[in-house]
Amino acid sequence: MEQEQRVCEPANIVWQTRTHEETAFERRLADAMERAFVEGVTELDALVDYLNAASVRDEENRAWTVETYRAVMARLGG
Repeated sequence: MEQEQRVCEPANIVWQTRTHEETAFERRLADAMERAFVEGVTELDALVDYLNAASVRDEENRAWTVETYRAVMARLGG
């Protein structure tokens, strides 16, 4: 088999690419989520409680609810 046939261009997988630079909000949220996971948080309700206790607010500076967290994750993941 020739070299050209063995080497394929890597595919861009959606979750590996971004449409924009991370915002300060996205970085803050990601950092807080990582800390929560390291501390053993595994359930959504506990994660929302953790974010609120850590004073990591949503983009409109409101406390999190399960519904607002799900909405943000759906938007950021889309």
